[in-house]
Amino acid sequence: MGLARMLADALRAPLEGLMARWARIRLIEPDPDALPLEPTLPTLYVLPHPALSDTLLLASLARAHGLPAAGGRRSIGAVTLPACLPLPAPSRRLWRRTRRAEAPFLSLIEQCRGDPARDVQLVPVSIFWGRAPGKRFGLWQLLAADSWQLTGRLRRLLSVMINGKDVEVHLGTPLRLSELLDAREIDLTNRKVARLLRVHFRRLRTRVLGPDLSHRRTLIEGIAASPEVRRIIREVATAEQCSVPRLEGRARRYGREIASSMTYPVLRFMAGLLRRLWSRLYDGVAVHGLARVKAVAGDHTLVYVPCHRSHIDYLLLSYVLYRDGLMPPHVAAGRNLDMPLIGPLLRRGGAFFMRRSFRDNRLYATVFNEYLHRLIARGHPLEYFIEGGRSRSGRLLPARPGMLSMTLRSYLRSARGGGQPLVFVPVYIGYERILESGSYQRELQGGGKRKESPWALLRVLGRLRQPFGQVTVNIGEPLSLSAFLDAEVPDWRRRLDDPRPTWLARVVPRLGETLSRRINAAAALNPVSLVALVLLATPHHAIEASLLKRQLALLVALQHRLPGGHHVSLPEGTPDAWLDRVLVLGMVERRPHPLGDIIVADDHQASLLGWYRNNVLHLFALAGLTAFAFRHQACHDLDGLEALLAPGWPILTRELMIAPPASLRDDLAGMLAALVEAGLLEAEGGSWRRPRESLEAGEQLRMLGGLMQPSLERGYLLLSVLLSESSGHFTADELTARSRELAERLALLSGLDAPEFFDTQLFSGLVESLEAQGWLHTEEGRLVFDDRLREAAQRSRALFDPALRHRLQLVSRQEGG
Repeated sequence: MGLARMLADALRAPLEGLMARWARIRLIEPDPDALPLEPTLPTLYVLPHPALSDTLLLASLARAHGLPAAGGRRSIGAVTLPACLPLPAPSRRLWRRTRRAEAPFLSLIEQCRGDPARDVQLVPVSIFWGRAPGKRFGLWQLLAADSWQLTGRLRRLLSVMINGKDVEVHLGTPLRLSELLDAREIDLTNRKVARLLRVHFRRLRTRVLGPDLSHRRTLIEGIAASPEVRRIIREVATAEQCSVPRLEGRARRYGREIASSMTYPVLRFMAGLLRRLWSRLYDGVAVHGLARVKAVAGDHTLVYVPCHRSHIDYLLLSYVLYRDGLMPPHVAAGRNLDMPLIGPLLRRGGAFFMRRSFRDNRLYATVFNEYLHRLIARGHPLEYFIEGGRSRSGRLLPARPGMLSMTLRSYLRSARGGGQPLVFVPVYIGYERILESGSYQRELQGGGKRKESPWALLRVLGRLRQPFGQVTVNIGEPLSLSAFLDAEVPDWRRRLDDPRPTWLARVVPRLGETLSRRINAAAALNPVSLVALVLLATPHHAIEASLLKRQLALLVALQHRLPGGHHVSLPEGTPDAWLDRVLVLGMVERRPHPLGDIIVADDHQASLLGWYRNNVLHLFALAGLTAFAFRHQACHDLDGLEALLAPGWPILTRELMIAPPASLRDDLAGMLAALVEAGLLEAEGGSWRRPRESLEAGEQLRMLGGLMQPSLERGYLLLSVLLSESSGHFTADELTARSRELAERLALLSGLDAPEFFDTQLFSGLVESLEAQGWLHTEEGRLVFDDRLREAAQRSRALFDPALRHRLQLVSRQEGG
């Protein structure tokens, strides 16, 4: 034994040097300098299993980062142990697995009980050589089944050789042994410490690698043979006079059409490819809030719900998660992306494909539901876009119920058997410039959507030399599905036996609204969206550079004081740097002038900027509405201002998908104080008024109010059309169509090139909001209202100055004639 230890000690130094030269650590989490070690306590590192390669790498890492030594042996009082302790693995034989050896903490526990000063801190360390998800299949897994010790070592050697440049190290929070002691027997305490560490290692492994992947063919066969799919096959066979074997083949074909085929070589290939693409395409990818995901990833099924701005979204989030030590999700993608060359690559990167609609195909719907359920039940992370499609206007689109409803039903089905808890993770993705801006404008102006194809991808690749700025990925507040259901349906756990609960129709839209608000609450303000907010609030899309920079500073200062969301991110730098960045991106032009430079946007640029403004417009809803109230009336007290804004505020929050405040009055008081501090209002006793002398402050207040003017004008036009006829005259579709035509007419007469101003979805959303707030209801398909709506509309007229009211009324009368 002594000779073996001497030989091992003699070889350790050259082996550590060889390991340090060969291995490249891609990710260390957390930063070793941030590890909360107690300097007065001896430190021992704990590994999840014995592995010489991990021990050598950890010793090299500790030395490089100034951590307590991880090589050799440590003497702690009368106890001498290796500085790096592996938890014992089960002894393996060809024919059986023997009992796991005892954990190596007995002597430390006994010593610490006798002398509390002999405490020690244990640092759990997980090392991943590559990021291959676990599989229950494959040639190597077959060779290593009930693996012989020699085979395990050979496999690790190959892993070190192949994956030595792709290593992740995760350092756990140090555990003080004294805090884990109790009055039980020493061997029971020893097992307790080992169990706590194994739970930590298991959670971390699940977070990084995800659950084991089933073979795709086995998964598809299992879906086709599931009881629900078999039942639908029998029913469809009877209804369509079709043979059962033929429908079984169709079910398998649907499964192959849908199912992903995630493979580690493709994940690693795409990670490298995307790293080069992002460095070529963008100035950087900023990520905020991933700690909120890592806190729940180990023991929850994660469903990522990002906003959908670009086709890049599919790849960006998976890349960010892989890069930062989380398992990439299985991503729901439209079948239109399952094209030659691209589709197979996306499928092996984790994409599963779905048709746009399968309402009339019961068998396809059942196969898809079963596939989704198996992913959720096994704890695989998922990603899908609740908007359904990319936003052409830049606004967050209303959540569509399909995937949310399927997820909720699957969760209820799993909960019957005590399944894993599920958490939705809202994600906001903010671009300074998107690849599809031209196609979006063409589609908003009535052009058709072009079909995706590999040739379209090649055209996009030709634009990679253009600057596209930075991308921001913000993680919103995760939503526990069980906690959400507890609030919405307190007795849902007692009703799990109901396969189609009646409350689903009510809860799914509420779930979509909640997630949409959480996405918007994590918005990213960037230089382009800031400049768009200011420039598009000017009459002719032109502004002095000095005034523009002051307004940019004002908008950021308002967000610092009264954030529009809990996890909003703000740009770094100064207004000068922000303006320079937008100029470099070609979104605006600077025109020199002897009296000061002027920043202008031509019609095409202004149309593009509208998309970026709409990304973040919701952040300034209350600020814009408050400022707009001072356009026509120079002075307000708090009571009068609240009475003026309260009727329309819930409708505006619903349109912009922001959480309504607990107290509008309190929020108004805070906003008035912020505007006084910024010099845009003056406080006089119990009232507030526009500045009497500062023309610049008045102009800044006018531009701030201009942010909400399009939304308020749309509401005014819709109410004008509705109230021009008697109650019950219009259907919802007729009112939406007439209002849209009126808005389009107003835009043309005003020279406003903004197709999103008369977007049909916005007007239909207004009608739904009026119904949700009780101003309208439907009788026999017609919209019915009473005098309360007329009175509220009359009061809201005070928001608009006479000239603007006259212009809106004139257009309305001309349209009616």
